[in-house]
Amino acid sequence: MRVGMIGAGAIGGWIGVRLAQRGHDVSVLARGETLAAIRAHGWRLDIAGETLTAQVAASDDPAALGAQDVIVIALKGPALAAVAPRLAPMIARETLIVPAMNGVPWWFLLGGGGELPATALASIDADGGTAAALGYDQVIGSVVHASAVAIGPGHIAHKAGNRLILGEPAGGGSARLDRLCALFAEAGFVAERSERIRYEIWYKLWGNMTMNPISAITGATTDRMLDDPLVAGFTLRVMAEAQAIGARIGCPIAERGVDRMAVTRQLGGFKTSMLQDVEAGRPIEIDQLLSAPREIAAKLGVETPALDALTGLTRLFGKERGLYPA
Repeated sequence: MRVGMIGAGAIGGWIGVRLAQRGHDVSVLARGETLAAIRAHGWRLDIAGETLTAQVAASDDPAALGAQDVIVIALKGPALAAVAPRLAPMIARETLIVPAMNGVPWWFLLGGGGELPATALASIDADGGTAAALGYDQVIGSVVHASAVAIGPGHIAHKAGNRLILGEPAGGGSARLDRLCALFAEAGFVAERSERIRYEIWYKLWGNMTMNPISAITGATTDRMLDDPLVAGFTLRVMAEAQAIGARIGCPIAERGVDRMAVTRQLGGFKTSMLQDVEAGRPIEIDQLLSAPREIAAKLGVETPALDALTGLTRLFGKERGLYPA
């Protein structure tokens, strides 16, 4: 299959190199030093004790890459609005669009959900440009459960996890979903077919919408946050508010917050992806993790004092460090 990777960072490299290794025609939209490195040395992935190298078509011009069977969007949330309108040359009528991104995606409520009718989210698609460029009827939702880091331009190191959850935005199954799951499974991923992908997205958000921003503000690893009773208590209050929102949009979470935190504790102390972005001076994904849930809560009339506080503090932190638009 022709697979276009939008973004050549950690997750993009982890997916793209492995698909190319299995014989798929992989292209990557990249820029700067990363683009130069991929052209010169191939796209490299350190995994399971070896380095895989894939020779792929790489360009900063979508028109040069052409129409794809599948495009996988592996960008940080803040970058998508500028990139999405440029992707038209890569998207044919039957192209499947797979966002492999953190947080609430732009399409999350475009088909409605629970008590809400079809709803656009201004916090993550202010002018509707992303939705206009990336048709809802071509989207397959996804959740990535893996950890990888960029150790150099065009060079990725896989750390842990190998799971992709894929599903139709409206729920249920389809032949195209089955084909996509087969594509990833044949490349060695644990590809799970979900009939409620919106729930899977909300569940992952429930676990990382607190750890990520609190770590960004404090510089603390996850174990330090969990060990502080005041921070842990605040985290549970945010999680309870997110559960209340989820219950009203068709994404009810029955698990207790303390049990989800116990799972995080088992992973040991680590730096979250948002803290790593702060340390590298990269823009942080505040809107996808915090602003969008707040916007959904406001549409429902759900009060979220803890989420409000966390959003305000994280937003101010980002603005003061030039990591979030002023």
